[in-house]
Amino acid sequence: MSRRRGDTETRRRGESETRREEEIKETRKTIPIPNSQFPIPNSQITNNKQPITIIIWAIAIFVTAIFLWILSDIVWHGIGQINWDFLTSQPENAGREGGIGPIIVSTILILGVCLAVSVPLGVGTAILLAEFTDTESFFGRLVRRSLDVLAGVPSIVFGLFGNAFFSKTLGLGFSILSGGLTLACMVLPILIRSAEEGFRAVPNDYRLGAAALGYSRTTTLWQLLLPAAAPGLVVGLVLGIGRAIAETAALIFTSGYVDRMPESLLDSGRSLSIHIFDLSMNVAGGNANAYASALVLLVLLLLINSTAVGITQYWLHRRIS
Repeated sequence: MSRRRGDTETRRRGESETRREEEIKETRKTIPIPNSQFPIPNSQITNNKQPITIIIWAIAIFVTAIFLWILSDIVWHGIGQINWDFLTSQPENAGREGGIGPIIVSTILILGVCLAVSVPLGVGTAILLAEFTDTESFFGRLVRRSLDVLAGVPSIVFGLFGNAFFSKTLGLGFSILSGGLTLACMVLPILIRSAEEGFRAVPNDYRLGAAALGYSRTTTLWQLLLPAAAPGLVVGLVLGIGRAIAETAALIFTSGYVDRMPESLLDSGRSLSIHIFDLSMNVAGGNANAYASALVLLVLLLLINSTAVGITQYWLHRRIS
């Protein structure tokens, strides 16, 4: 009798342990939600994620396909015109023949003036807003709101301003200098906001640690915060270059249409974007050179962005070391 009772108890214990293991497995299959009595199974969560994932991938593929379609169209129609003479010679027959040598030089000079003015002012203003101005102060909010408004102003409005102020009031006329200064005004809001976000993304522990070590405010900014904010600075620089080098409307009113080789910053110069616009809209039979100029513009933009990113990272790594 005692043996039978022992066997019965052993079976009951085994059954109870089996039930507990099954309950634990069922519990692990569900994820409880706080403040809710209805847990959602993992399978249901996975099923809900699948449509979202499909939509995201579809959007990404659609956008990439459009970009590749535009790029392939430009390459297909423009690659046949690209050669050394096209890149170095003067335009002829209203741009239908010849090359784009002076136009490339004018584009680089306009972009150089733009960056020479906008980068120091942009980084300095970003440092002022991020490190020396309270987020909730009236001055800080006013400047940020003004920058956000300026970032959304159409480029043709900047062109009218540049024509009225730089070309006429300051007496610079239609020149590379007028175009570069106008583009600097356009790029500043983007550069300032991106650089400010880069400085604000630096953890506050960096500042506290530098203060504990007795670093001055200037040393902390130059040796620590500026290298740490490099991603935001590079993003702002790349976005600024992208907008400046492809700008057309603002330069029509400031830098002019002249397609000869500039001798100084006070000479008028035609940018690549204006050249493409003129060949496409005003010159019959200029589509071939327009496509080739567009391809050169894309390659030039890629090279300048890559060079800017490389130089910035090299300089910042040297500052850190």
